Amino acid sequence: MNNAPAFETKHFLPGLLAGWVVGAALVMLVRLLGGVALTDPCRGHTILALLMPLLLGPGGLAFAALNWRRPRISALGLGFMVASLFPALYLGVRDIGELRHIGCAGGYVIVAQPGGKSISTLTLGGGETKTLTGRLGGYTPQSHPGPFTLAAQSTTPDVTVTLPKTSVLVGEEFPIQVTARKGTPVNTYTAGINATGQKDGREVTASGTFGVKVNP
Repeated sequence: MNNAPAFETKHFLPGLLAGWVVGAALVMLVRLLGGVALTDPCRGHTILALLMPLLLGPGGLAFAALNWRRPRISALGLGFMVASLFPALYLGVRDIGELRHIGCAGGYVIVAQPGGKSISTLTLGGGETKTLTGRLGGYTPQSHPGPFTLAAQSTTPDVTVTLPKTSVLVGEEFPIQVTARKGTPVNTYTAGINATGQKDGREVTASGTFGVKVNP
């Protein structure tokens, strides 16, 4: 005998709608309270943007699973999951984009082959030097018109990263020279580029890393 509850649309859809309404209301309430409590324009806003999608999604799934024998109650959990996507995730992504635009969420450095696509790993032979290009992303020239100071790092002294230009503007390409010393052990190392600027008297940063695979 099958003891599983019969699926009835007339029970399921009202519960789903009710769960979405309650979830959406909670999203708006938390956003309102968070906006009042967070007086700093940057600090805490990324957590606030991600909090409700992370709570409603897994929480709604767990609620639905625990009450799967009661379709109307289980549908509430599914409604929470829908609310975790819209409006919670939609508004959260929009908020993070705005934080990035004003310089709160940080930028990034895009590393690419000259005239090509961005890369995550560069392959070098011992004693070989290659030139890549870098560009600051996550900001716009309008939101961050000032210069950024560049610095490079490497996880081993056998791989050196040289920056012919150390001051650039957002969107401006700059060269990155990577050299593997002769006799460098075969391995994959990590190199990084950091950029530091100013926005309304506050320090803003951008960073990026890539792997350097050294062959014999």
